[in-house]
Amino acid sequence: MLVDLHCDTVLKLWLHENTHLKSNRFHVDIDKMKKAESLVQFFAMYVDLDKMKKPLQTCLNMIDKFYQEVEINSDEIAIAYTYDDIEKNRLAGKLTGFITIEEGGVIEGNIKNLRNLYRLGVRAMTLTWNYENQIGYPNTDEFRNKGLKPFGIEVVAEMNRLGMIIDVSHLSDGGFYDVLKYSQRPFVATHSNARHLRNHPRNLTDDMLRKLAEAGGVTGMNFCSWFLEDDSVSRVDTIADHIVHIYRTAGIDVLAIGSDYDGIGGELELKDISYIHLLEKCLRGRGFSSQAIDKIFYRNALRVMKDNF
Repeated sequence: MLVDLHCDTVLKLWLHENTHLKSNRFHVDIDKMKKAESLVQFFAMYVDLDKMKKPLQTCLNMIDKFYQEVEINSDEIAIAYTYDDIEKNRLAGKLTGFITIEEGGVIEGNIKNLRNLYRLGVRAMTLTWNYENQIGYPNTDEFRNKGLKPFGIEVVAEMNRLGMIIDVSHLSDGGFYDVLKYSQRPFVATHSNARHLRNHPRNLTDDMLRKLAEAGGVTGMNFCSWFLEDDSVSRVDTIADHIVHIYRTAGIDVLAIGSDYDGIGGELELKDISYIHLLEKCLRGRGFSSQAIDKIFYRNALRVMKDNF
């Protein structure tokens, strides 16, 4: 089984008319998820603050698009709102989709908007993308040591109260350590790799990986070549290199999958989500047991989900 903590498929469906969740030319669709033996897919509502003048409305439009697609395919997939919904869907023979947000700026500095998005089914949020917002700062060299803003600390507390997973991918290093300080629940980096192997600010340092593990969180392996190595090709072996390093640094319980499918380009050996078995085969060749692979592929992510909602 597979829990994938991050894809940008809904943006593509929203932007391209006459494309659908059942089957499409993108990295993720229902047919491909079935081949991957997916259990849960996190669908991010990604909003580019630089391009969208009304970020909240854009996010709402994307959520509406996702609901439409799920309704069309209600015999094969269902949106989950609680941890228990996952098992209910599985027993009914359905895939589970969770709604997430990539860019905390969509709440436009108003905590009421966060609560209303929760009521619409949002169960995780990336606090920043690549721009400064009311919550904090992106993980760039310019902002690396800047922490959360006062509103960001308020958002962390409210997400804890509501039962929303806090996502620190894209967040500054200083912001990461503030989330570590203020969050009362395990948090995640949905799609970040090891900075030790690929020195990119979007990846996590060894200290951050250890602290994330101690807090009960996970980091989802990102399949984008730019976060794996200095190459345009995303190789299965390189993904495994990051997994091995993180395992040796912070243990097996901090590892998960966060493909970033439909948000990444370049040549991918894992061409779409249906090719995930190639990573499993590679990890077996590296000496990982079935139990360890299960933790990486779905059990660790499920644990964090249960601890949050």
